[in-house]
Amino acid sequence: MTNVELAQQLELPVSSCSDLVSTLIDIGYLARSVKNRRLYPTGRLFAMATEIDENVGVTARLAQACEELRNKTSESALCGSLHKGVVTVRAFAAGHEALRYSSARGDRLSLHVSAMGKAILAHMTVDDVERELTRMPWPQMASNTLTHPADLIAQVASFRAQGWALVENEGSEGLASMSVAGRVNGELFAIAVAGAQSRLKMYQASYLNALIKVAEKLFDETTPSVDVT
Repeated sequence: MTNVELAQQLELPVSSCSDLVSTLIDIGYLARSVKNRRLYPTGRLFAMATEIDENVGVTARLAQACEELRNKTSESALCGSLHKGVVTVRAFAAGHEALRYSSARGDRLSLHVSAMGKAILAHMTVDDVERELTRMPWPQMASNTLTHPADLIAQVASFRAQGWALVENEGSEGLASMSVAGRVNGELFAIAVAGAQSRLKMYQASYLNALIKVAEKLFDETTPSVDVT
């Protein structure tokens, strides 16, 4: 397009569009042909659009997986990722039970009480696990909270061996969550089911079976076999 054509499409004054175009050229998102003065998107703009499209696709996959897991268990389901000791909720589906776990996309969970965080750690190297779990002091939040790095590292090792993570009364009394982790478009995520500790204990085998089935469809690689005993 020419600058005039672009201004018409955007319904902007030509002068305002010129300022916008100049800025986009300066930062590398548009280029102007020397021969005919027409404007073209650059590879940088294409790369950004591709990244946005991929992220939207990942978000949709996570949200769909949470909804499917919630429908299979009636419990709240959530997906998250880990960065510098904090688990960020990337998708959430509220459970159907009257007493249910509540969260929202964007919520940040402390790593030391998060089943998702520990499931993700179980996919990382021992050195990376130690680095994540020794970066800060961990506060006591409930009766079963582990606060010492050595205890947390040992817990993650046990979760790695069984193929899934379970926390009970660690972040809040009466709350439990089970989780598995894997990669979506190459990025490490975890998916979890969370709810009343008594229900998760009663239906642990069926909930874990539902979790694994949903995870197998969500993650890029095949979910490893797990020990449900």
